[in-house]
Amino acid sequence: MNREAFEQAKLKVLLKQHDPHGFGTLQEKTVHAVMKLYYEPDEDYHEVPVEGYIADIYRDGRIVEIQNGNFNRLRPKLEAFLPLYPVTVVLPIPHHKWVVWMDEETGELSKKHRSPVTGSAYHAFPELYRIKQYLGHPNLSFAFPLIDMDEYRLLNGWSKNRKRGSSRYDRMPLALFDEVRIERTEDFLQLVPYELPEVFTVKEFAQAAGVHRDLAGDVLPLLAYMGLLVRVGKRGREYLYETAEPYR
Repeated sequence: MNREAFEQAKLKVLLKQHDPHGFGTLQEKTVHAVMKLYYEPDEDYHEVPVEGYIADIYRDGRIVEIQNGNFNRLRPKLEAFLPLYPVTVVLPIPHHKWVVWMDEETGELSKKHRSPVTGSAYHAFPELYRIKQYLGHPNLSFAFPLIDMDEYRLLNGWSKNRKRGSSRYDRMPLALFDEVRIERTEDFLQLVPYELPEVFTVKEFAQAAGVHRDLAGDVLPLLAYMGLLVRVGKRGREYLYETAEPYR
């Protein structure tokens, strides 16, 4: 993690967005643009044709793909890239997030309201499930930068206050809090809290990890799918998990 490099990337993107000859958030979302410059400052290596697709970053035989979500769209690229190149998938995760509502008709902005959710690497798992068939591939690695950010949303939803079903306009990165790197499958074990008992439930994992039980319910089956955990029975209505024998 390099906070100085992050600040430099952020400043460069913001200056471009105010340059009438530069790109704006309608062409490329701000977080995505900052992450490209953070992981590769030389723009000559951005948006490079590789195997019939456009790689976000390609340099020295390595590919970096930056995704803001919807890993379903990543599957064709992984199918083409992974047999030939090391690929790092970057998923920026909001750490502390403040929401600003935008009225499309008046241009009025609401006051910032902080989201009660604190983001962590666990929030990557619903997306990782979408590419689970590739998770054991030796050429695949991940980076989960945790970023404090403002999120701008349009008041165009279907509910009375127009917030439910609304569209996200853009996200403005404020600071890089941390970065979780996964270089090989076993690195996901860093997300299993040390204080858990030898055998544990989804509820116990959620409490130890400080996440909602529903999110823990996404994490544990995927860790088991990767062979890092094993399901060893039930306690009442809850499944029991423990670390797979090679990793104890």
